Amino acid sequence: MTLTPEIAKYWESYLVKHPEAADKFDSAWAFGDNPRLADELLDLVLRGIKTGTAQNYELIEAQGLTMPFTGGLSVLLDSTGHPRAIIETTKVEVVPFAEVTAEFAYSEGEDDRSLESWRYEHEVFFTRELEREGKPFDPDMRVVCETFQLAHINNDL
Repeated sequence: MTLTPEIAKYWESYLVKHPEAADKFDSAWAFGDNPRLADELLDLVLRGIKTGTAQNYELIEAQGLTMPFTGGLSVLLDSTGHPRAIIETTKVEVVPFAEVTAEFAYSEGEDDRSLESWRYEHEVFFTRELEREGKPFDPDMRVVCETFQLAHINNDL
């Protein structure tokens, strides 16, 4: 995501109170692949329910995106691209889809928070992502499991 003036202003205002974070900027992004999902998942973060997110490792590589890193700070965007919060990554693991744990599935805060629900919903999501790249879903695909904590909420919106 390109840093818009609004995102840059939000990040700079965060740095005024947290100058030690200057070299920890990771990226600015919204959850999911559609506006409804972006706002629903953001709401779970803002309410303290969602503390984990998963990404397709191969697509990160193929699209030339940066991997999340422990200690990294990301600006979370809503479906319209407005910066709503900053999260700090506390843990990153790359595991096969079939080996994602129940604990991690629970941290995602979605649906009933069970591993079964996580696997179903994420297979649907990853299949949708992979189809756009002309690739099939593979249960052995690598998944980036990122755990985070909410560092700041943008109350200026």
